[in-house]
Amino acid sequence: MKLFALGSALMLTPAGFALAQQPAAGGPPSFGPPLPAHIRGSTAITAVFGDGQKLTAIAIGYDAEIDSTALSTTAFSVKDRTITRVYANTTAAPADHGRNGRFVIVELSPDDTNAATFASDGRDITRRDATEIVTQTGNVRTVGGADYAPSDVVVPITSVSNTVVDDFDQMVLSDPATGNVVEYNLYVPKNYDPSKSYPLVLFMHDAGVTSPVAETTLKQGLGAVVWAEPEEQAKHEAFVLAPQFSVQVAGDNSDDTSWADTIVNLLADVSNRYSIDQNRLYTTGQSGGAMLSLAIMIKHPDLFAAAFIVAGQWDPAKVAPLAKTRQWIVVSEGDAKAYPTENEMTAVYETLGTRVAKASWSGLSTPAEFATQVRAMESEKAPINYTVLEKGTVVPTGQSDDPGSNHINTWRIAYRVEGIRDWLFQQVKPQ
Repeated sequence: MKLFALGSALMLTPAGFALAQQPAAGGPPSFGPPLPAHIRGSTAITAVFGDGQKLTAIAIGYDAEIDSTALSTTAFSVKDRTITRVYANTTAAPADHGRNGRFVIVELSPDDTNAATFASDGRDITRRDATEIVTQTGNVRTVGGADYAPSDVVVPITSVSNTVVDDFDQMVLSDPATGNVVEYNLYVPKNYDPSKSYPLVLFMHDAGVTSPVAETTLKQGLGAVVWAEPEEQAKHEAFVLAPQFSVQVAGDNSDDTSWADTIVNLLADVSNRYSIDQNRLYTTGQSGGAMLSLAIMIKHPDLFAAAFIVAGQWDPAKVAPLAKTRQWIVVSEGDAKAYPTENEMTAVYETLGTRVAKASWSGLSTPAEFATQVRAMESEKAPINYTVLEKGTVVPTGQSDDPGSNHINTWRIAYRVEGIRDWLFQQVKPQ
C-alpha cells in the first residue's frame, strides 16, 4: 500500500502510517490547536465503486493499543458524514472484524452526498481532496485500562490510502511507430513469479474521463480496479493494464486510429518485460474504450482470447472480422446509439454464421440473479453473448432516465457482474 502525504508536516513510521508532527517546545502547532498527546494523526481511506472513488473510512492513530470492544459509533464525529462502524485494528486499514490495536477505524457511508473524491458524469470530472473534519467525541479506552477523554480538537488527515488504486504502478510509453505517447497504469500480481505465465486484462476508459492525470482511469469506476481486487486476484491471478488517454482515441465515425497500433505495441512492450500468457490476453472497455477494443480486434482478430464490450459500437459495415472473436457484450436498451448499433453488429455476426446468445436482464438484479442469468447464457455455448439491460432498470434514482444516463450507467452495472468476469478468464485462444 502506498501512502501519499499531504503537506510537509509529516513523517512515515515503519508501519507506513503518517504521523502528525508534534510542535517543538514553545513553538507553534503544525495543525492549529495542539493534538492530545495520545493521538498521532489519521489516514483517509478511499475505495472505488461503480460510479467513482469515495472516502469510506478514516484510520486514527493512537500511542497505545485501543480496546476494540469498548468503542461505539458515538465515540467520533465526522462533519457531514454518516459513521457506520467504529473499531480498533492493528493496521490503518478496514477489517471485517475489529481487533485491539493502535488504530481506530471510523467507517463512513459511501451513500453520503459528499462521499465522492472522484466522479464523472460523462462530461465533467469532479475531484476533491479528503478534508473531513474528524473529532473524538467520546471516551476511547486503551487495552491497559486508560481512558482518553473527548476533545474538540480536529484530528488532521495526514495521509491518504487509496484502496487497490495504490497497488498500480504508473508508467509511460513513447511509441516510435506512431509518435503517440501514452501514460498507463500496470498492476503486477502480488506474488509475481517470472517462471509462471500470467493472463493480462487490458481496460480502456471512456472519453468522459480523458485526462493527463494517469490515475484517472483507476478512479472513474470499476473497469480497471475490479480485476486487481484481492478477491478477484485470489480467483484469477492476472496483470491489469489500464492506459490513460489525454486525447480522445475513438470516435463515433468508426475511423481507423493510430491508437489501436499504439495499444498493440504497449501490449508487446509489457509482454517483453513480464511473463504474460499470449493465449490469455483479454480486452475490455466502456464506450470509447470499448470502441478502441473493437478497432484493435478488427485489425488483429487473433490477438485476444476474448473481449468484454461495454456500451460500445462500431460501423456494422466494418465489423465482419469480429465474427471470428469471442465477446460478451453489455449494452443498455435506453442507449440511443450503442443499443441499435449493437443490434446491427450482432446481426452481421449471425449472417456470417456465428452463434450469438441473447438475453435481456434487469439492471436491478441481485448478485445471485446475475449469476443465474450468466449461467443461462453460458449454457448456450455461443462464442458471442449479447446482454441488454432493460430500460428503466439502469439509471439510479435522482438522474434523468435519458439516453446519455443509460449509456454511462451501463458500466456502473456491467463490471459488477462476477459471472461475466469469470467467463472472460475461462476463454483461451485456440492453439
